[in-house]
Amino acid sequence: MLSLTLNKKENNTMDLTQQIALTLLPRGGKRKIRNILRHMEVEEFFSSSKYRIKSIPGVGEKFLLELDRTKALQEAEKHLLYFEKNEIEPIFFQNKLFPYRLNHCEDAPLMLYRKGNMDYNKQKVIAIVGTRNASNYGKKCCDELLDGLKGRDIVVVSGLAYGIDIYTHQRCLEMGIQTIGVLGHGLDRIYPSIHSNTSKKMLNHGGLLSEYLPNTKPDRENFPMRNRIVAGMCDATIVIESGEKGGSLITAELANDYARDVFAYPGDIEKPYSKGCNYLIQKQKAHLITSSDDFLKFMNWDDDKMNKLVQPTLFSNLSPEEEILIKLIETKKDVSIDVLAIKSEIPISMLSGILLKLELDNILKQLPGKRYTLV
Repeated sequence: MLSLTLNKKENNTMDLTQQIALTLLPRGGKRKIRNILRHMEVEEFFSSSKYRIKSIPGVGEKFLLELDRTKALQEAEKHLLYFEKNEIEPIFFQNKLFPYRLNHCEDAPLMLYRKGNMDYNKQKVIAIVGTRNASNYGKKCCDELLDGLKGRDIVVVSGLAYGIDIYTHQRCLEMGIQTIGVLGHGLDRIYPSIHSNTSKKMLNHGGLLSEYLPNTKPDRENFPMRNRIVAGMCDATIVIESGEKGGSLITAELANDYARDVFAYPGDIEKPYSKGCNYLIQKQKAHLITSSDDFLKFMNWDDDKMNKLVQPTLFSNLSPEEEILIKLIETKKDVSIDVLAIKSEIPISMLSGILLKLELDNILKQLPGKRYTLV
């Protein structure tokens, strides 16, 4: 038994080493590596000849010329020792622990690094972002929103920055809401350092997440990249106060690009940190909300409504795929298209057509946020 356990550990270590090594390859890139892994397994990539790899569409000469798998594996082993010593867990995009919503974003990272023990695939995950110059008005909006979310098993994501971000994390901790901080640097540090105490508390009530290796500094260009993870791993993004430019607007734009719902609190037209929210609403890039009730009703997460489970009865002439989808949906109040794609293993291009047919047959109803429920 001990021998089997050791072998399993050794195999898992080798898997992780190879997965980390993939992210270290020169001219690799997220899209290129994902493309390669559509044609072969990770282990096969490290054991195959360059001639075999060259046969994969989209693999060019420059990539092959600079391909040094041995060096990448050696670097990965060093990183893995650091991770084990500092309780950092790497999560590869093919791992079931990886945020599945992110895998539906074209520019999703290959690897994430986490501290804490958070389930990133909860049924309800939202982002709350905003200005670094939070006013009393913004904090009041945040307080009321979080008060309406507590007790509903909703996970709140933000960026651990000054202002609305850190206020959101701190109030989540006080209210018993699980909260995740997505960082624009490695997990060997906290930036700004003044937020270190809050980040430590978050490890027991959520966690910290980054796509960056340790020793990666909090450089300016990292934060827009960080924002795409915030937007992509959530069902919805809520903006509370924002200037005309800044990270909050970038996150909202990314969320729109990913077909996620975006919400914004309106503000005084004369206040500089209301201009971003008012702009999103004016340009129909965000739904206007003034309370947690507005948000919960829009997302159909209002538990005060009658929540009777409607069993499908006597549906005739259903295809096997349609039966699978109905069985998946009938056990829950509503299910997102991302979850349906993963659980059913039906290609997203085919899935959309099947869901549309079930809607036209008055069997399913589409809800905001690309979620589906039985009629």
